[in-house]
Amino acid sequence: MTAVTMTSRGQVTFKKEIRDHLDVKPGHPIEVDLLPGGRVILKAPAKPQASLDFFGAMKHKSKKVATIEEMNEAIIKGWSKQK
Repeated sequence: MTAVTMTSRGQVTFKKEIRDHLDVKPGHPIEVDLLPGGRVILKAPAKPQASLDFFGAMKHKSKKVATIEEMNEAIIKGWSKQK
């Protein structure tokens, strides 16, 4: 068990071991569940996967690399609804 000490202002600093276990950085939220008998459960909220999923969706198996001109042409066609 790891002990922490409360300051006179009611603040607690978690040791690196605890922060690493929760995978939290300064500014990240930590959820606190209050249990009977003066016990608590601390847990880090699940990390959102939306941005990681988005970048995975952009992956394509083609080896072709589009030039800036080709990308601009595709954008113009898309906006004008040309095929």
